[in-house]
Amino acid sequence: MIQSIQKVIKIGTSGGVTIPAKDLKRQNISFGDEVEVIVRPLNNKNSEDQKVIDSAKEILNKYKRDFTNLAKR
Repeated sequence: MIQSIQKVIKIGTSGGVTIPAKDLKRQNISFGDEVEVIVRPLNNKNSEDQKVIDSAKEILNKYKRDFTNLAKR
């Protein structure tokens, strides 16, 4: 599986993204192969994602000293 963040580039009147050569080689993907593509904009957070982010921030803030001490071990 290749998971990366890419910018959409203009190809004629369409848009596209590139797949780095090293990822193609690592996944044994050749030109002309069919692949599955899932597109999800980074700037659109759904409410469930935001709830998880908010909960994580609360935990990090509440236990900041503990996490800092653990990181130093």
